Amino acid sequence: MDVAVLAGVSAMTVSRVLNDPDRVRAETRARVLAAVRELDYRPNQAARQLVTGRSGVLGVVSIDTTLYGPATTLYYIEQAARNAGYNVSIASLSSLNRRSMEEGVQRLRAQAVDGVIIVAPHESATEGLRHLPPELPAVAVDAGDDIPVPVAKVDQRAGAVRVTRHLLSLGHRTVWHVAGPPDWLDANGRIEGWRGVLEQAGRPVPDVLRGDWSSRSGYRLGRGLAQEPELTAVFVANDQMALGVLRALREAGRRVPEDVSVAGFDDIPESAYYWPPLTTVRQDFGEVGRLAFHMLLDRMAGADLDGRRLVEPELVVRESTGAAPG
Repeated sequence: MDVAVLAGVSAMTVSRVLNDPDRVRAETRARVLAAVRELDYRPNQAARQLVTGRSGVLGVVSIDTTLYGPATTLYYIEQAARNAGYNVSIASLSSLNRRSMEEGVQRLRAQAVDGVIIVAPHESATEGLRHLPPELPAVAVDAGDDIPVPVAKVDQRAGAVRVTRHLLSLGHRTVWHVAGPPDWLDANGRIEGWRGVLEQAGRPVPDVLRGDWSSRSGYRLGRGLAQEPELTAVFVANDQMALGVLRALREAGRRVPEDVSVAGFDDIPESAYYWPPLTTVRQDFGEVGRLAFHMLLDRMAGADLDGRRLVEPELVVRESTGAAPG
Protein backbone atom coordinates (compact mmCIF):
# COMPACT_ATOMS: atom_id res chain seq x y z
CA MET A 1 0.00 0.00 0.00
CA ASP A 2 2.85 2.42 0.80
CA VAL A 3 4.43 1.80 -2.62
CA ALA A 4 1.04 2.28 -4.31
CA VAL A 5 0.44 5.62 -2.58
CA LEU A 6 3.91 6.95 -3.45
CA ALA A 7 3.65 5.80 -7.09
CA GLY A 8 0.06 7.01 -7.48
CA VAL A 9 -1.29 3.62 -8.55
CA SER A 10 -3.39 0.84 -7.06
CA ALA A 11 -2.01 -1.91 -4.86
CA MET A 12 -3.03 -4.37 -7.59
CA THR A 13 -0.80 -2.54 -10.08
CA VAL A 14 2.13 -2.79 -7.67
CA SER A 15 1.48 -6.53 -7.39
CA ARG A 16 1.46 -6.88 -11.19
CA VAL A 17 4.77 -5.00 -11.51
CA LEU A 18 6.41 -7.29 -8.95
CA ASN A 19 4.95 -10.56 -10.22
CA ASP A 20 4.09 -10.12 -13.91
CA PRO A 21 5.81 -6.93 -15.11
CA ASP A 22 5.17 -7.49 -18.83
CA ARG A 23 1.45 -6.79 -18.21
CA VAL A 24 2.18 -3.22 -17.05
CA ARG A 25 3.00 -0.23 -19.25
CA ALA A 26 6.68 0.77 -19.19
CA GLU A 27 5.97 4.24 -17.78
CA THR A 28 3.86 2.88 -14.91
CA ARG A 29 6.34 0.10 -14.24
CA ALA A 30 9.20 2.60 -13.96
CA ARG A 31 7.22 4.73 -11.51
CA VAL A 32 6.39 1.76 -9.31
CA LEU A 33 9.99 0.47 -9.31
CA ALA A 34 11.25 3.94 -8.38
CA ALA A 35 8.87 3.92 -5.38
CA VAL A 36 10.06 0.41 -4.46
CA ARG A 37 13.66 1.62 -4.42
CA GLU A 38 12.85 4.80 -2.48
CA LEU A 39 10.98 2.90 0.21
CA ASP A 40 13.45 -0.03 0.15
CA TYR A 41 10.48 -2.36 -0.17
CA ARG A 42 11.03 -6.14 0.03
CA PRO A 43 8.24 -8.64 -0.68
CA ASN A 44 7.28 -10.72 2.35
CA GLN A 45 8.08 -14.29 1.35
CA ALA A 46 5.97 -15.79 4.13
CA ALA A 47 2.94 -13.81 2.97
CA ARG A 48 3.59 -14.82 -0.64
CA GLN A 49 3.72 -18.48 0.38
CA LEU A 50 0.34 -18.18 2.12
CA VAL A 51 -1.23 -16.68 -1.02
CA THR A 52 0.45 -18.81 -3.70
CA GLY A 53 0.99 -22.05 -1.80
CA ARG A 54 4.63 -21.94 -2.90
CA SER A 55 7.79 -21.17 -0.96
CA GLY A 56 9.81 -19.65 -3.79
CA VAL A 57 12.63 -22.03 -2.85
CA LEU A 58 14.10 -24.69 -5.13
CA GLY A 59 16.20 -27.58 -3.89
CA VAL A 60 19.35 -28.95 -5.48
CA VAL A 61 20.84 -32.32 -4.56
CA SER A 62 24.47 -32.76 -5.60
CA ILE A 63 27.59 -34.66 -4.71
CA ASP A 64 30.02 -32.76 -2.51
CA THR A 65 32.78 -32.11 -5.06
CA THR A 66 35.03 -29.42 -6.44
CA LEU A 67 35.33 -31.14 -9.84
CA TYR A 68 34.89 -28.58 -12.59
CA GLY A 69 31.87 -30.10 -14.34
CA PRO A 70 29.47 -30.71 -11.41
CA ALA A 71 30.58 -27.56 -9.56
CA THR A 72 30.10 -25.35 -12.64
CA THR A 73 26.72 -26.89 -13.44
CA LEU A 74 25.59 -26.21 -9.87
CA TYR A 75 26.70 -22.58 -10.17
CA TYR A 76 24.65 -22.02 -13.33
CA ILE A 77 21.56 -23.70 -11.85
CA GLU A 78 21.78 -21.33 -8.90
CA GLN A 79 22.29 -18.35 -11.19
CA ALA A 80 19.29 -19.20 -13.39
CA ALA A 81 17.06 -19.71 -10.35
CA ARG A 82 18.11 -16.51 -8.61
CA ASN A 83 17.72 -14.48 -11.80
CA ALA A 84 14.12 -15.70 -11.89
CA GLY A 85 13.51 -14.69 -8.27
CA TYR A 86 13.90 -18.10 -6.60
CA ASN A 87 16.01 -18.90 -3.59
CA VAL A 88 18.07 -22.09 -3.72
CA SER A 89 18.73 -24.61 -0.97
CA ILE A 90 21.50 -27.16 -1.60
CA ALA A 91 21.90 -30.62 -0.12
CA SER A 92 25.52 -31.67 -0.71
CA LEU A 93 26.05 -35.41 -0.29
CA SER A 94 29.21 -37.49 -0.01
CA SER A 95 27.62 -40.12 -2.27
CA LEU A 96 24.48 -40.45 -4.37
CA ASN A 97 23.19 -43.89 -3.49
CA ARG A 98 19.51 -44.45 -2.81
CA ARG A 99 19.70 -43.95 0.96
CA SER A 100 21.74 -40.74 0.90
CA MET A 101 19.61 -39.27 -1.89
CA GLU A 102 16.39 -40.00 0.00
CA GLU A 103 17.85 -38.30 3.08
CA GLY A 104 18.89 -35.27 1.02
CA VAL A 105 15.47 -34.98 -0.60
CA GLN A 106 13.75 -35.26 2.77
CA ARG A 107 15.91 -32.44 4.16
CA LEU A 108 14.84 -30.25 1.27
CA ARG A 109 11.17 -31.20 1.56
CA ALA A 110 11.29 -30.15 5.22
CA GLN A 111 12.11 -26.67 3.86
CA ALA A 112 8.96 -26.77 1.69
CA VAL A 113 10.88 -26.53 -1.59
CA ASP A 114 8.73 -26.19 -4.70
CA GLY A 115 10.81 -28.69 -6.67
CA VAL A 116 14.27 -30.27 -6.85
CA ILE A 117 17.09 -30.61 -9.36
CA ILE A 118 19.37 -33.58 -8.77
CA VAL A 119 22.90 -33.50 -10.20
CA ALA A 120 23.42 -37.24 -10.56
CA PRO A 121 26.52 -38.18 -12.59
CA HIS A 122 27.01 -41.57 -10.87
CA GLU A 123 25.63 -44.97 -11.80
CA SER A 124 24.82 -45.41 -8.09
CA ALA A 125 22.31 -42.54 -8.27
CA THR A 126 20.01 -44.41 -10.64
CA GLU A 127 18.21 -46.38 -7.95
CA GLY A 128 17.57 -43.27 -5.87
CA LEU A 129 16.09 -41.46 -8.88
CA ARG A 130 13.61 -44.30 -9.36
CA HIS A 131 12.23 -43.79 -5.84
CA LEU A 132 11.64 -40.05 -5.64
CA PRO A 133 8.28 -38.99 -4.16
CA PRO A 134 5.90 -38.88 -7.16
CA GLU A 135 4.25 -35.66 -5.98
CA LEU A 136 7.57 -33.76 -5.90
CA PRO A 137 8.48 -32.00 -9.19
CA ALA A 138 12.00 -33.16 -10.06
CA VAL A 139 14.56 -32.93 -12.85
CA ALA A 140 17.93 -34.70 -13.04
CA VAL A 141 21.22 -33.48 -14.52
CA ASP A 142 23.81 -35.83 -16.05
CA ALA A 143 21.77 -38.88 -15.06
CA GLY A 144 21.27 -42.18 -16.86
CA ASP A 145 18.47 -42.97 -19.28
CA ASP A 146 16.39 -45.61 -17.51
CA ILE A 147 14.75 -43.36 -14.91
CA PRO A 148 11.25 -41.82 -14.55
CA VAL A 149 12.65 -38.27 -14.28
CA PRO A 150 13.40 -35.86 -17.16
CA VAL A 151 17.13 -35.32 -17.67
CA ALA A 152 19.24 -32.41 -18.92
CA LYS A 153 22.79 -33.30 -19.94
CA VAL A 154 25.64 -32.73 -22.37
CA ASP A 155 25.86 -35.35 -25.11
CA GLN A 156 29.04 -37.00 -23.85
CA ARG A 157 29.11 -39.61 -26.58
CA ALA A 158 28.93 -36.94 -29.29
CA GLY A 159 31.83 -35.05 -27.75
CA ALA A 160 34.00 -38.17 -27.67
CA VAL A 161 33.05 -38.96 -31.28
CA ARG A 162 34.14 -35.50 -32.41
CA VAL A 163 37.53 -35.55 -30.71
CA THR A 164 38.33 -39.12 -31.78
CA ARG A 165 37.42 -38.38 -35.41
CA HIS A 166 39.57 -35.26 -35.22
CA LEU A 167 42.59 -37.32 -34.15
CA LEU A 168 42.04 -39.96 -36.83
CA SER A 169 41.67 -37.22 -39.46
CA LEU A 170 45.22 -36.14 -38.62
CA GLY A 171 46.51 -39.51 -39.80
CA HIS A 172 46.86 -41.36 -36.50
CA ARG A 173 46.42 -45.11 -36.82
CA THR A 174 44.48 -45.33 -33.55
CA VAL A 175 43.73 -43.32 -30.41
CA TRP A 176 44.45 -44.37 -26.84
CA HIS A 177 42.04 -43.35 -24.09
CA VAL A 178 42.51 -42.32 -20.47
CA ALA A 179 39.01 -42.60 -18.96
CA GLY A 180 37.37 -41.46 -15.74
CA PRO A 181 36.19 -43.69 -12.87
CA PRO A 182 33.87 -46.63 -13.72
CA ASP A 183 30.89 -45.33 -11.71
CA TRP A 184 30.75 -42.02 -13.60
CA LEU A 185 28.17 -41.91 -16.39
CA ASP A 186 30.05 -39.16 -18.23
CA ALA A 187 33.20 -41.28 -18.30
CA ASN A 188 31.34 -44.26 -19.71
CA GLY A 189 29.59 -42.15 -22.34
CA ARG A 190 32.97 -40.86 -23.54
CA ILE A 191 34.30 -44.42 -23.74
CA GLU A 192 31.30 -45.44 -25.88
CA GLY A 193 31.88 -42.58 -28.31
CA TRP A 194 35.64 -43.19 -28.57
CA ARG A 195 35.30 -46.96 -29.03
CA GLY A 196 32.47 -46.62 -31.54
CA VAL A 197 34.54 -44.40 -33.84
CA LEU A 198 37.54 -46.75 -33.76
CA GLU A 199 35.42 -49.83 -34.40
CA GLN A 200 33.52 -48.17 -37.24
CA ALA A 201 36.82 -47.13 -38.83
CA GLY A 202 38.27 -50.63 -38.42
CA ARG A 203 41.10 -49.36 -36.21
CA PRO A 204 42.71 -51.16 -33.25
CA VAL A 205 41.00 -50.43 -29.93
CA PRO A 206 43.60 -50.11 -27.13
CA ASP A 207 42.74 -51.09 -23.58
CA VAL A 208 40.97 -48.38 -21.60
CA LEU A 209 43.10 -46.77 -18.88
CA ARG A 210 41.08 -45.65 -15.83
CA GLY A 211 41.97 -42.53 -13.87
CA ASP A 212 40.17 -40.69 -11.08
CA TRP A 213 39.82 -37.26 -12.80
CA SER A 214 42.92 -35.87 -11.04
CA SER A 215 46.11 -34.57 -12.65
CA ARG A 216 48.01 -37.03 -10.46
CA SER A 217 46.23 -40.02 -11.97
CA GLY A 218 46.80 -38.62 -15.47
CA TYR A 219 50.50 -38.31 -14.72
CA ARG A 220 50.68 -41.87 -13.37
CA LEU A 221 48.94 -43.31 -16.43
CA GLY A 222 50.87 -41.00 -18.75
CA ARG A 223 54.18 -42.43 -17.54
CA GLY A 224 53.03 -45.83 -18.74
CA LEU A 225 51.71 -44.44 -22.02
CA ALA A 226 55.03 -42.72 -22.69
CA GLN A 227 56.67 -46.16 -22.89
CA GLU A 228 54.32 -47.35 -25.66
CA PRO A 229 56.29 -47.13 -28.91
CA GLU A 230 53.11 -47.22 -31.04
CA LEU A 231 51.48 -44.32 -29.18
CA THR A 232 50.87 -41.25 -31.38
CA ALA A 233 47.49 -39.98 -30.09
CA VAL A 234 45.64 -40.04 -26.77
CA PHE A 235 42.20 -38.76 -25.83
CA VAL A 236 41.98 -37.97 -22.11
CA ALA A 237 38.54 -37.85 -20.48
CA ASN A 238 39.08 -34.52 -18.70
CA ASP A 239 41.50 -31.62 -18.88
CA GLN A 240 42.95 -32.13 -15.39
CA MET A 241 44.12 -35.65 -16.24
CA ALA A 242 45.38 -34.37 -19.60
CA LEU A 243 47.66 -31.97 -17.71
CA GLY A 244 49.25 -34.94 -15.95
CA VAL A 245 49.64 -36.82 -19.23
CA LEU A 246 51.36 -33.80 -20.83
CA ARG A 247 53.91 -33.66 -18.02
CA ALA A 248 54.59 -37.40 -18.15
CA LEU A 249 55.17 -37.30 -21.90
CA ARG A 250 57.48 -34.28 -21.62
CA GLU A 251 59.56 -35.97 -18.90
CA ALA A 252 59.92 -39.04 -21.13
CA GLY A 253 61.12 -36.93 -24.06
CA ARG A 254 57.94 -37.43 -26.12
CA ARG A 255 57.12 -34.12 -27.83
CA VAL A 256 53.52 -32.85 -28.03
CA PRO A 257 52.18 -32.72 -30.71
CA GLU A 258 55.19 -33.69 -32.89
CA ASP A 259 55.44 -37.22 -31.40
CA VAL A 260 52.11 -37.59 -29.56
CA SER A 261 48.85 -35.65 -29.94
CA VAL A 262 46.90 -35.09 -26.71
CA ALA A 263 43.25 -34.01 -26.42
CA GLY A 264 41.14 -33.45 -23.31
CA PHE A 265 37.51 -32.85 -22.36
CA ASP A 266 35.71 -29.98 -20.54
CA ASP A 267 37.62 -26.88 -21.72
CA ILE A 268 38.39 -25.65 -18.22
CA PRO A 269 39.58 -22.00 -18.17
CA GLU A 270 43.22 -23.06 -17.74
CA SER A 271 43.32 -25.43 -20.74
CA ALA A 272 44.05 -22.62 -23.21
CA TYR A 273 47.17 -21.83 -21.14
CA TYR A 274 48.64 -25.35 -20.88
CA TRP A 275 51.84 -25.89 -22.84
CA PRO A 276 51.03 -26.59 -25.53
CA PRO A 277 47.48 -25.17 -25.38
CA LEU A 278 45.09 -28.10 -25.13
CA THR A 279 42.71 -29.34 -27.79
CA THR A 280 39.56 -30.26 -25.88
CA VAL A 281 35.78 -30.59 -25.93
CA ARG A 282 33.85 -27.65 -24.55
CA GLN A 283 30.75 -28.43 -22.48
CA ASP A 284 28.18 -25.64 -22.16
CA PHE A 285 27.46 -26.02 -18.45
CA GLY A 286 25.59 -22.71 -18.45
CA GLU A 287 23.10 -24.04 -20.97
CA VAL A 288 22.69 -27.29 -18.99
CA GLY A 289 21.96 -25.32 -15.81
CA ARG A 290 19.45 -23.03 -17.52
CA LEU A 291 17.81 -25.95 -19.31
CA ALA A 292 17.42 -27.93 -16.08
CA PHE A 293 15.91 -24.91 -14.31
CA HIS A 294 13.32 -24.25 -17.04
CA MET A 295 12.47 -27.95 -17.24
CA LEU A 296 11.78 -27.85 -13.49
CA LEU A 297 9.53 -24.82 -13.94
CA ASP A 298 7.58 -26.80 -16.54
CA ARG A 299 7.29 -29.75 -14.14
CA MET A 300 6.09 -27.43 -11.37
CA ALA A 301 3.45 -26.11 -13.77
CA GLY A 302 2.21 -29.66 -14.35
CA ALA A 303 3.87 -30.41 -17.68
CA ASP A 304 4.40 -34.10 -18.38
CA LEU A 305 8.06 -34.11 -19.42
CA ASP A 306 10.01 -37.28 -20.07
CA GLY A 307 13.23 -38.42 -21.69
CA ARG A 308 16.40 -36.44 -22.18
CA ARG A 309 17.26 -32.95 -23.34
CA LEU A 310 20.77 -33.00 -24.79
CA VAL A 311 23.19 -30.08 -25.12
CA GLU A 312 25.67 -30.44 -27.96
CA PRO A 313 29.38 -30.13 -27.08
CA GLU A 314 31.94 -28.25 -29.18
CA LEU A 315 35.39 -29.40 -30.29
CA VAL A 316 38.02 -26.73 -29.58
CA VAL A 317 41.20 -27.37 -31.59
CA ARG A 318 44.44 -25.96 -30.19
CA GLU A 319 48.15 -26.74 -30.52
CA SER A 320 48.30 -30.03 -28.58
CA THR A 321 47.08 -32.06 -31.59
CA GLY A 322 48.78 -32.36 -34.95
CA ALA A 323 49.57 -34.65 -37.83
CA ALA A 324 50.75 -38.16 -37.06
CA PRO A 325 54.53 -38.49 -37.17
CA GLY A 326 55.79 -39.54 -40.60
